[in-house]
Amino acid sequence: MDSIPKEVRAHYEAGQESERLRAGQGELERLRTQAILARELPAAPATVYDVGGGAGVYAIPLAAAGYQVHLIDPVELHLDQAREAAAAAGVRLASIERGDARKLEAKAATADAVLLLGPLYHLTDRGDRMEAIAESRRVLKPGGVMVAAGISRFASLIDGVAQGFFRDEAFRQIVAGDLESGQHRNPVGHPRYFTTAYFHRPDELVAEVREGGFGDVVVVGVEGPVWSAGRFEETWSDPVQRARLMEFLSTVEREESILGASAHFLAVARGPR
Repeated sequence: MDSIPKEVRAHYEAGQESERLRAGQGELERLRTQAILARELPAAPATVYDVGGGAGVYAIPLAAAGYQVHLIDPVELHLDQAREAAAAAGVRLASIERGDARKLEAKAATADAVLLLGPLYHLTDRGDRMEAIAESRRVLKPGGVMVAAGISRFASLIDGVAQGFFRDEAFRQIVAGDLESGQHRNPVGHPRYFTTAYFHRPDELVAEVREGGFGDVVVVGVEGPVWSAGRFEETWSDPVQRARLMEFLSTVEREESILGASAHFLAVARGPR
């Protein structure tokens, strides 16, 4: 049986995910995520399992910085892209393998850090998410760190207005479902309306991670409230404004009153020692 729904696989087999993170809002997401990882991960040469690591957007820079990175993903195209990107960068990953976040092949207590920068929002059943969190805890060494990403419950509403999708009645119905249950679906198959996913509230993601056995958990906003601003692209294209924006986003990343306005947020959790 396929480990991910066919529509999710089709979405990523279109091959656009790594490109999405190279410019604009996607670049903001990538650079902010990298800044948070640089601060939260143990020092290299720690062992990192990048579960759902896609085409290696985060794994390759980490390996270049001296980490021993094992990239695991369920999409074969992503694995091929990661191999090609690593070769092009002259970087060696410790391994690149197909796998499922709910049942990792890794032995217990072998990772200093586990990244779940995608699996939790594509596991739409809570039980599946809890399995993935439990697996992360299993493979972590005592005191290891897990960084898990969530998409905001309110992301489609915010982005829909900013991008003009909200004029489409079909998209408004998608937003209604997101707000009601967090279960995001794209029945019309529009390529820019994303794919099957679960959208968290920030406190809900924290609760799931804690229930999974992590007592020390904080959640930080990635893009903050600025990603959908009307003049974001103009601001982001100016190096001076970009640098200051990154500083300010770091300053407000734990501000509870605006966490849900960030398209993505990260739960940073440390396992018991």
